[in-house]
Amino acid sequence: MLNVLIGLLGLGLVIFLHEMGHLVAAKANGVTVEAFSVGWGRKIWSFTRGGTEYRISWLPIGGYCKMKGEHALLRAWQNRSSRIEVEEGDFYGARPWRRIIILLAGPVVNFLFAVVVLAAIAIIGYTIHTFPNRVVLASDFGSAPSAATEAGLETGDRIVAIDGSEVSTFRDLQTIIGQSAQQDLELTVARDGREFALSLTPELDTQTGAGRIGVYPWVDPVVAHVSADAAAGIAGIEPGDRIVAVDGTATPHSIAVEQALRNAQGTSVDITVERDGDRRSVTVVPDTDDAGNPSLGIAYETLQVHTPAYGLLGGVIEGARQAVETLVLTVRGIGLLFAGVDLNQALMGPVRITYMVGEIATASAQAGVGRALLSFFNFLSLISVTLFFMNLLPIPVLDGGQIVLTAAELILRRPLHPRVVYHYQMVGNVIILGLMFFALFNDILFFARG
Repeated sequence: MLNVLIGLLGLGLVIFLHEMGHLVAAKANGVTVEAFSVGWGRKIWSFTRGGTEYRISWLPIGGYCKMKGEHALLRAWQNRSSRIEVEEGDFYGARPWRRIIILLAGPVVNFLFAVVVLAAIAIIGYTIHTFPNRVVLASDFGSAPSAATEAGLETGDRIVAIDGSEVSTFRDLQTIIGQSAQQDLELTVARDGREFALSLTPELDTQTGAGRIGVYPWVDPVVAHVSADAAAGIAGIEPGDRIVAVDGTATPHSIAVEQALRNAQGTSVDITVERDGDRRSVTVVPDTDDAGNPSLGIAYETLQVHTPAYGLLGGVIEGARQAVETLVLTVRGIGLLFAGVDLNQALMGPVRITYMVGEIATASAQAGVGRALLSFFNFLSLISVTLFFMNLLPIPVLDGGQIVLTAAELILRRPLHPRVVYHYQMVGNVIILGLMFFALFNDILFFARG
């Protein structure tokens, strides 16, 4: 329930800012705003100022901005009129270029919100918990040969650069690879004291749309935390212990530990740990996690990296850079929908988005309030950029579709016939409704499977 509440507030904030952009632009361009609501449905409380009724409605999902004369088009079509009848202050009575500004304002505010959020994060800075840039091939542990295998990578290699960009942590590697599905990359690899170049092309993960090459992070099996009531804690394993073998099989990294536990098939295992230079063996009966995998109840040491500290100007520049980068990735992601990405997984409706916003925030809260807020607003910035792009698509009903119509009127220097505009919008309604039903159906299936 908490996930849903937080998700509603987050998604509502993004939509509210979008509508606020329309409100400010409409008033600045002489269009009367009859009502501006925070939330949908029956109003709880309202007041009127400057000719606008400001409402708080009971369903906290964004809001809406109702401009005067919005239904003039429908009346013109119903009356078979050749023109839209307008009054002073009507939306359709404003000059075309003013209407374009009003329509652009909502998406632009969403984009600016993303810039502000990302700039604030860059200025404040944060700590990343990750692992070194050393890799373990998934194909060494039962997975099918991957791009990494075919390129000649080996377990233990360090990837120090990709296309000339430095890779100092596994998070750097994940970010670049994830954004580069089906793109040729040149890797600089360090092995046995020498560096050399390898080329590979990340595969497209059809479930997520991200790139993948088939590697895990090399995590030294040094215990950082032990749950007292878990299998390792009961057996006497302590923080600082290094797991050097399981049932006599050497475990140079965490993947080897996990593989040895799976091979034991739920039976007790003899684990050799190194503590203060001495080695000792303990017998452990592994627990089972939510996914059915054997678990010791331990966490390994991570690499903590603090992001660079930006000043005010530097933070704004970095925030804008990240927002533009997110926009580029969003556009590319749309293209990947036609490259084999599973639409059932890739297309999320408002129900799943709301849940994910809340889930990300509550899951991150375990690492502290600061981490929860960081994850929450980071995800909201992604949604804001996506909303910016999607709203500017030339689909009728959306802001972008209305801008196309208004731009045509500006170029032709005369209003379009109401019948043309109305049928154009009807096509948009069909498209949007179809997408909404498809997304909602996907959301239902997602929660049914979960």
